[in-house]
Formats: sequence, C-alpha cells, structure tokens
Amino acid sequence: QVQLVESGGGLVQAGGSLRLSCAASGRTFSGYVMGWFRQAPGNEREFVATIDWSSGYTYYADSVKGRFTISRDNAKNTVYLQMNSLKAEDTAVYYCAAERGFMVMVASAYDYWGQGTQVTVSS
Repeated sequence: QVQLVESGGGLVQAGGSLRLSCAASGRTFSGYVMGWFRQAPGNEREFVATIDWSSGYTYYADSVKGRFTISRDNAKNTVYLQMNSLKAEDTAVYYCAAERGFMVMVASAYDYWGQGTQVTVSS
C-alpha cells in the first residue's frame, strides 16, 4: 500500500520561501515518477514539477521554472519541493503524487496521491 504524506505548507509573505516534503512509503520507488501538483479554489489541479526517482531527471511548469526546485532523497524515501520567490498566485493546496511510467504532466496519469498541504502567499 503506497502512502504519500505531504508537509511543510504554511503562510508566507510574497518573495519568501517554503520547502514542501513528501514522505513516501509502502514500496521501493525505483522506476516511479513523482510529481507535485497544486489546486487553487475554483481551479483545476495544475502540474507543478516532476522527477524521475531513478535518474533524478526533472521537469517544471513554465510558471514555476527558475523559482521552484524538485528533488529526492533516496535514503529517506522523500521528495521535496523548494519554493523560492513565492507569489500570491502560488497560493493553493499542493499535492504529491506517484506513478510508475514515463514523466507526464497530467494528473490523471498518477496512481497515488497525498492528502495535500496548504500554501498561502500574502501580498
């Protein structure tokens, strides 16, 4: 049973930073792709970043490129999302997700999801 547990959300001023964590358990994640998505009220779930667990290869949405960094710690089975230069439009619930396959940016392709963590950026 795969479990993903996010943490690290909170309230931050515009221009500030937060680091989200996603603790993964239940299996070996070699061969898996991990993703971060976000959803603001009234909006669809939006792709943020993805990382191939084995290779470490990453890909980002244009809206966060240069500001956010996705990484993983194999020993801790944890994926991180370092968010810098935060903007009010980054406010959303952030979700961690996992799928076994190719790196994709479509939420429906991911099989496992965490419960989400709220990020609020005040302007």
